[in-house]
Amino acid sequence: MKSKAKLIAIVAAVALLAAGGAGVAVWWMQHDKAGAKGADGKDVKVEVKDEKPAPDYKYVTLDKVLVMLRGPNGAAVSHYMAVDIVFKTLPDQEKRTKDHLPLLRTVAVKALSAYTLDGAQAMSVEDFAQLLNKAYAESYAADRREAPFAEALIGKLIIE
Repeated sequence: MKSKAKLIAIVAAVALLAAGGAGVAVWWMQHDKAGAKGADGKDVKVEVKDEKPAPDYKYVTLDKVLVMLRGPNGAAVSHYMAVDIVFKTLPDQEKRTKDHLPLLRTVAVKALSAYTLDGAQAMSVEDFAQLLNKAYAESYAADRREAPFAEALIGKLIIE
Protein backbone atom coordinates (compact mmCIF):
# COMPACT_ATOMS: atom_id res chain seq x y z
CA MET A 1 0.00 0.00 0.00
CA LYS A 2 2.86 2.32 0.65
CA SER A 3 3.99 1.96 -2.96
CA LYS A 4 0.51 2.99 -4.17
CA ALA A 5 0.69 6.15 -2.04
CA LYS A 6 4.14 6.98 -3.43
CA LEU A 7 2.87 6.45 -7.00
CA ILE A 8 -0.17 8.68 -6.38
CA ALA A 9 2.04 11.39 -4.85
CA ILE A 10 4.42 11.29 -7.85
CA VAL A 11 1.56 11.47 -10.36
CA ALA A 12 0.00 14.38 -8.42
CA ALA A 13 3.36 16.22 -8.36
CA VAL A 14 3.84 15.75 -12.11
CA ALA A 15 0.28 16.97 -12.77
CA LEU A 16 0.86 20.01 -10.57
CA LEU A 17 4.10 20.85 -12.39
CA ALA A 18 2.40 20.48 -15.78
CA ALA A 19 -0.47 22.73 -14.70
CA GLY A 20 1.99 25.30 -13.35
CA GLY A 21 3.96 25.23 -16.61
CA ALA A 22 0.78 25.71 -18.63
CA GLY A 23 -0.21 28.62 -16.39
CA VAL A 24 3.17 30.29 -16.88
CA ALA A 25 2.93 29.76 -20.65
CA VAL A 26 -0.53 31.37 -20.78
CA TRP A 27 0.68 34.29 -18.64
CA TRP A 28 3.71 34.78 -20.91
CA MET A 29 1.60 34.80 -24.05
CA GLN A 30 -0.82 37.33 -22.56
CA HIS A 31 2.08 39.47 -21.38
CA ASP A 32 3.53 39.51 -24.91
CA LYS A 33 0.19 40.61 -26.39
CA ALA A 34 -0.26 43.32 -23.76
CA GLY A 35 3.06 44.84 -24.79
CA ALA A 36 1.77 45.28 -28.34
CA LYS A 37 -1.29 47.28 -27.27
CA GLY A 38 -1.43 51.04 -27.39
CA ALA A 39 -2.54 53.35 -24.59
CA ASP A 40 -6.15 53.03 -25.75
CA GLY A 41 -6.00 49.22 -25.48
CA LYS A 42 -6.11 48.64 -29.23
CA ASP A 43 -3.57 46.43 -30.94
CA VAL A 44 -0.55 48.22 -32.31
CA LYS A 45 1.21 46.94 -35.39
CA VAL A 46 4.88 46.46 -34.64
CA GLU A 47 7.12 46.45 -37.69
CA VAL A 48 10.56 44.99 -37.47
CA LYS A 49 12.82 46.76 -39.92
CA ASP A 50 16.04 45.40 -41.24
CA GLU A 51 18.02 48.51 -40.40
CA LYS A 52 21.44 48.93 -41.92
CA PRO A 53 24.15 50.25 -39.67
CA ALA A 54 25.19 53.84 -40.27
CA PRO A 55 28.11 54.18 -42.67
CA ASP A 56 31.54 54.66 -41.17
CA TYR A 57 32.19 58.28 -42.14
CA LYS A 58 35.59 59.91 -42.47
CA TYR A 59 36.14 63.54 -41.53
CA VAL A 60 38.25 65.90 -43.62
CA THR A 61 39.26 69.23 -42.07
CA LEU A 62 39.65 72.59 -43.79
CA ASP A 63 41.57 74.71 -41.29
CA LYS A 64 41.77 78.46 -40.87
CA VAL A 65 39.31 79.95 -43.29
CA LEU A 66 39.83 83.67 -42.58
CA VAL A 67 37.27 86.28 -43.61
CA MET A 68 37.34 90.04 -43.04
CA LEU A 69 34.01 91.25 -41.70
CA ARG A 70 32.22 94.34 -43.00
CA GLY A 71 31.23 97.37 -40.97
CA PRO A 72 27.66 98.60 -40.67
CA ASN A 73 27.96 100.72 -43.83
CA GLY A 74 29.63 97.92 -45.83
CA ALA A 75 33.21 99.14 -45.42
CA ALA A 76 35.88 96.70 -44.25
CA VAL A 77 36.70 96.95 -40.56
CA SER A 78 39.55 95.48 -38.58
CA HIS A 79 37.48 92.52 -37.46
CA TYR A 80 37.68 89.04 -38.86
CA MET A 81 36.20 85.60 -38.58
CA ALA A 82 38.25 82.40 -38.45
CA VAL A 83 36.46 79.13 -39.18
CA ASP A 84 37.63 75.52 -39.22
CA ILE A 85 35.26 73.43 -41.34
CA VAL A 86 34.97 69.65 -41.09
CA PHE A 87 33.52 67.66 -43.99
CA LYS A 88 31.70 64.42 -43.21
CA THR A 89 32.42 62.06 -46.10
CA LEU A 90 32.26 58.40 -47.01
CA PRO A 91 35.61 56.57 -47.07
CA ASP A 92 35.53 56.15 -50.85
CA GLN A 93 34.99 59.92 -51.28
CA GLU A 94 37.72 61.04 -48.86
CA LYS A 95 40.38 61.62 -51.55
CA ARG A 96 37.93 63.52 -53.76
CA THR A 97 36.94 65.72 -50.81
CA LYS A 98 40.60 66.51 -50.11
CA ASP A 99 41.09 67.36 -53.79
CA HIS A 100 38.15 69.81 -53.58
CA LEU A 101 39.46 71.70 -50.50
CA PRO A 102 40.61 74.79 -52.52
CA LEU A 103 37.14 75.07 -54.08
CA LEU A 104 35.47 74.52 -50.71
CA ARG A 105 37.60 77.28 -49.15
CA THR A 106 36.63 79.68 -51.94
CA VAL A 107 32.92 78.96 -51.56
CA ALA A 108 33.16 79.42 -47.78
CA VAL A 109 34.97 82.77 -48.09
CA LYS A 110 32.43 84.01 -50.62
CA ALA A 111 29.49 82.97 -48.42
CA LEU A 112 30.89 84.40 -45.18
CA SER A 113 32.46 87.65 -46.47
CA ALA A 114 29.11 89.39 -46.90
CA TYR A 115 28.47 89.46 -43.14
CA THR A 116 28.92 92.44 -40.88
CA LEU A 117 30.47 92.13 -37.43
CA ASP A 118 27.08 92.52 -35.76
CA GLY A 119 25.42 90.04 -38.12
CA ALA A 120 28.11 87.43 -37.56
CA GLN A 121 28.01 87.83 -33.78
CA ALA A 122 24.24 87.35 -33.80
CA MET A 123 24.50 83.97 -35.56
CA SER A 124 24.93 80.61 -33.87
CA VAL A 125 27.31 77.85 -34.93
CA GLU A 126 24.34 75.93 -36.36
CA ASP A 127 23.38 78.97 -38.43
CA PHE A 128 26.88 79.12 -39.93
CA ALA A 129 26.80 75.37 -40.67
CA GLN A 130 23.44 75.73 -42.45
CA LEU A 131 24.71 78.73 -44.40
CA LEU A 132 27.82 76.86 -45.56
CA ASN A 133 25.90 73.70 -46.45
CA LYS A 134 23.48 75.77 -48.53
CA ALA A 135 26.37 77.56 -50.27
CA TYR A 136 28.10 74.25 -51.05
CA ALA A 137 24.87 72.72 -52.36
CA GLU A 138 24.29 75.73 -54.65
CA SER A 139 27.89 75.66 -55.89
CA TYR A 140 27.80 71.97 -56.78
CA ALA A 141 24.33 72.31 -58.33
CA ALA A 142 25.58 75.16 -60.53
CA ASP A 143 28.44 72.91 -61.72
CA ARG A 144 25.99 69.99 -62.14
CA ARG A 145 28.17 67.80 -59.94
CA GLU A 146 27.59 65.81 -56.79
CA ALA A 147 29.28 67.00 -53.61
CA PRO A 148 31.94 64.57 -52.35
CA PHE A 149 30.76 64.92 -48.76
CA ALA A 150 27.52 64.41 -46.85
CA GLU A 151 27.66 67.49 -44.63
CA ALA A 152 29.85 70.41 -43.61
CA LEU A 153 30.29 70.93 -39.87
CA ILE A 154 31.89 73.78 -37.94
CA GLY A 155 34.97 72.64 -36.03
CA LYS A 156 35.96 76.05 -34.69
CA LEU A 157 34.57 79.55 -34.98
CA ILE A 158 36.32 82.71 -33.80
CA ILE A 159 35.01 86.22 -34.36
CA GLU A 160 37.51 88.97 -33.46
